[in-house]
Amino acid sequence: MVKNFSIAMALMLAVVLQVSAQTVAPIDSDPALVPQPASLKVNTGQYLITESTRIGYAGKDSQVVAMAEGLAAYIKAKSGLQLTVMPTVQPLYNMIFIGIGQVPDSLGREGYTLSADKAQVTIKAKAAAGLFYGTQTLYQLIKLEVQKKLPMMSIPLVQISDKPRFEWRGSMLDCGRIFYSVDFIKKYLDYMAMHKLNTFHWHLTEDHGWRIESKKYPLLNEISSWRAGTQFDHSPDRQINPTPHGGYYTQDQIREIVRYAAERYITIVPEVEMPGHTLAVLAAYPELSCTGGPFKMPVQWGIQDDIYCAGNEQTFEFLEGILTEVVELFPGKIIHIGGDEAPKKRWKECPKCQARIQADSLKDEHELQSYFIKRIEKFLQTKDRSIIGWDEILEGGLAPNAAVMSWRGIQGGIEAARQKHPVVMTPTDFMYFDYYQGAPYLEPVAIGGMLTLEKVYSYEPVPAELSAAERKFIKGVQANIWSEFIHTPDKVEYMAFPRLAAMAELAWTPATRKNWEQFIKRMETQYKRYDEAGINYSRAAKNVWQQVELDSLSNTAMIRLQTQSYQPEIRYTTDGNEPTKSSTLYTEPFPLSLPGTVKAVVFEGNKPVGKISIQTVLAPALGERF
Repeated sequence: MVKNFSIAMALMLAVVLQVSAQTVAPIDSDPALVPQPASLKVNTGQYLITESTRIGYAGKDSQVVAMAEGLAAYIKAKSGLQLTVMPTVQPLYNMIFIGIGQVPDSLGREGYTLSADKAQVTIKAKAAAGLFYGTQTLYQLIKLEVQKKLPMMSIPLVQISDKPRFEWRGSMLDCGRIFYSVDFIKKYLDYMAMHKLNTFHWHLTEDHGWRIESKKYPLLNEISSWRAGTQFDHSPDRQINPTPHGGYYTQDQIREIVRYAAERYITIVPEVEMPGHTLAVLAAYPELSCTGGPFKMPVQWGIQDDIYCAGNEQTFEFLEGILTEVVELFPGKIIHIGGDEAPKKRWKECPKCQARIQADSLKDEHELQSYFIKRIEKFLQTKDRSIIGWDEILEGGLAPNAAVMSWRGIQGGIEAARQKHPVVMTPTDFMYFDYYQGAPYLEPVAIGGMLTLEKVYSYEPVPAELSAAERKFIKGVQANIWSEFIHTPDKVEYMAFPRLAAMAELAWTPATRKNWEQFIKRMETQYKRYDEAGINYSRAAKNVWQQVELDSLSNTAMIRLQTQSYQPEIRYTTDGNEPTKSSTLYTEPFPLSLPGTVKAVVFEGNKPVGKISIQTVLAPALGERF
């Protein structure tokens, strides 16, 4: 089984991580590694992989053996070279060596060293996780060479000492609103692995769908997992696609996905929402609500007033039953319990909830939610699990051992860190990948907002307001993909990439090593990797943004054109025609007589890339931008 895994993983990485030297010209002398290592030194020359090269591994750890065999399978798939794989206590001449060995303690279990000289290539780490990340870097370094019609591969001579900045490097996918297939979840985990991400936050329950098979509560499978239709745009009448939508993951499928993630050193954190975002459950079990229902599965997006009844013991009996099933499926130590967007309207009107407030001397409904979360935390502790929740769980008092996901800006994270609780930073302004990433008129429907590649890259997860001691509680950063208007795997990929590469770098790379211009330079090679992998990534970073400065005295406008890509060749027109390769090359801001229209697009070679940007500018008094 390990051998089969190693070969499959290697072939996937062959597609995802490798870019042939025949198709990608180097951007500069440094290898285009994403994310950027903590320490990288490049020397002159290269190590050549030939038919006499061997792959060695130290020890009998099945995970290490799998990495060595996977590397051999990858090299064979790309070059046809069949390399010998062998155990060895130390690296030998003309060998690529992978092994757990002596590295500085400061690198931790996810760090590694990678050394390449003309005689050998060596990857060492304290633990298998570090070796795995070292091999991801190696796959990005290898290039295919053809010399005298003989297949050959090369690796630049480098010295790398690397480790992640944060222990939580996460991505969330909302499968509660839209059900994505097992095959796509696996593909998404592959893409996370290539970016050295280690936490998959799996949003599995929502008002609009329940996705976990339950043996104890079968109505969740029969009723809560399906709805009659789906809102698909922002039109005033909220148009509904009447096609029924739904599905759930069987317990066997969940176990399969958990294993698949673990083989890629990714921990899955399941989210079971409470007390809000639970209308799907109430549709099947209305007795868990304050009113008793009846309820229907919603087909439109939006926050629902009906939530779990906090004064009803049946609610906690149900949750303890379902969470017992959940912890048996997910071996990770953390369960996400939601806690966000829970309106208190029903609680204020509910005799049972008001009786609970009186009986437990609670101040108000916010303290009732705190009671709810603390009770769930106490139960999960009996299962050797900890909780994490959205920053609303701070309201009314934070559960004693809870971690906080700060999404409504950074203030929740600051408050939780000051209370000495672990924090994952995921503020909407920087980490919500359901936002537009380019001019909305050039982009598919998104939920709103604007989050460009550059803005993602600019984010600093550790708030400056925190003291040195408090900053230690910032455990990581996470990107979230909510599915209200993301209904297909292709669109998930479009919204995730390339922004996930920017997030991965700020999660892995030391803040002092971040550099926007150098990042977009390396991304030119990363885009080629995406092309070869078949990832449906967005080209919005290559679209042209137009800045307009009006001059009312001369009845002109000064036009500035820019992109978020490296040294773009921008061609533009002012005569209404679409730009071609022979159109004017943009070199500096230029005046436009008003009224006027500028059309601009980036060219790579003889082909336009991305979409044509259109800017119409009227007289100053009527200036309009669209």
